[in-house]
Amino acid sequence: MNILAIETSCDETAIAILSCEGDAESATYTILGNALISQIDVHQEFGGVFPAVAKREHAKNLVPILLGTLSEADMLKESEQRVSQTVHEEVTRILSREFELSKELFSKISVLAIPNIDVIAVTAGPGLAPALWVGVSFAKALSILWNKPIVGVNHMEGHLLTALAKKGGRSIKTYTVSNVSMPVLALLISGGHTELQLMSTWLSYNLEGQTRDDAVGEAYDKVARMLGLPYPGGPEISRLAERARDRGGNSPYTFPRPMISDAHSDFSFSGLKTSVLYSIRGKVLSDTDKENISLAFEDAVAEVLYVKTKRALLKTGAKTIAIGGGVSANKNIRDYFGNRLSREHPEVSLTTPTPELSGDNAIMIGIAGYYRARNAEFADTETLQANGNLAL
Repeated sequence: MNILAIETSCDETAIAILSCEGDAESATYTILGNALISQIDVHQEFGGVFPAVAKREHAKNLVPILLGTLSEADMLKESEQRVSQTVHEEVTRILSREFELSKELFSKISVLAIPNIDVIAVTAGPGLAPALWVGVSFAKALSILWNKPIVGVNHMEGHLLTALAKKGGRSIKTYTVSNVSMPVLALLISGGHTELQLMSTWLSYNLEGQTRDDAVGEAYDKVARMLGLPYPGGPEISRLAERARDRGGNSPYTFPRPMISDAHSDFSFSGLKTSVLYSIRGKVLSDTDKENISLAFEDAVAEVLYVKTKRALLKTGAKTIAIGGGVSANKNIRDYFGNRLSREHPEVSLTTPTPELSGDNAIMIGIAGYYRARNAEFADTETLQANGNLAL
C-alpha cells in the first residue's frame, strides 16, 4: 500500500510517500519520497509559533514540497487528462479560503498524471487549528482530484507508533515495527503535550497521566526566554546543560520536582518554571550561570518524567516504554530513562524514535495512516474536520 502523508499541525510543512506492507504486529515502511520545510526562522521574531503566520507558510509550501516528494518517488509525470468541471468546482469550493493554494494546485498539480498512491493520510489534530485546516483542506482537494480515499490521523498517535519504529537492515529509507511487547506505556512529550498513554492492544489507548499546566516542551521554551536564549528554547537549554555536565555536572542551583511524591501520574511544570524565575530575578547572569541553571532545570525535568512514568509502569505492568514527541530527542532524558530502567526494571524495553523522526514529520503520519487504512477507517471529505484539541 502506497500512502501519501501530509503534516501541518504546527510549524513544519511536511509531505512523504511511503510504501507499506505487513500487519499491526509486523509492518515495514519504505520511504519513497520525503520533504519538510521548517518555519523556525520565520517564527523566531515572535519568540514562538504565531498561528496566522504558520497557516500562511503552510499554504505557500504545500505545492512545492508535494512536487519535490513526487519527484523523489519517481511519480512526477505529466498527463493530458483534463480535470472535469465538476471536480474543478468541488476542489475550488474546498480551497475557497486558500485562493493562492487553489491557484497553484490547478496550475501545477492538476496537469500531472495521478500518482501511484492508494491512500492520502493527513494530520487532523491536535495542533494549531489554522495550520491543521490548511493541510486537511489540501488533502481533501487531492482526494477529490485524484479520486483517492483519505484517512485523518491523530498527530500524537503518529508520535507513539513512530517511537516503536526501527531502521530496517541496511536501508536508510526503511523502518520496521515488529516484536513489540504489549502493553506499551507511551510517554508523549512535546511543546504542547505531556501525557502517558497505555496501549494494551494495537490502537487502543487509555490515558494514565497528563500535565495539569505547562507541557514539558513549553516549559523548556519559557525558561529559555528567561535566560535570553533564542527560540526554540529546548535545544538551547540542552546545549548549555551539556556544557555544565562536561565540567563535572555540579550545579549550585536546585529546583523542585513538582508533585513527584503524589500518588498519581499527572505532571506539573509551572512551579518548576516559576522557581527558575525567582532564582534569576534581579541578577545579571554569566554564561556559566546560564549553563548551571540549564543543568539543574533539565535534571529536574528528567527526574519528574521518569518517576511519574515509573508509577504508571508499576500500575499497568507495561512491558515496553516508548518515548515519543519532539522532546524525545533530548539526550539527557533518553540517557536518564535508559540508565534507571536498566537498573530498576531490566525486564522492560525502552524504545525511542530515531532522531530524524522525533520532531514533527510526515513519515509518522504515514505510519499511523497505514494502521488506520488497514482497518478501512476512511474519512468522508465532507465531514473530515481539523480539531486542535483532538485526543487519543
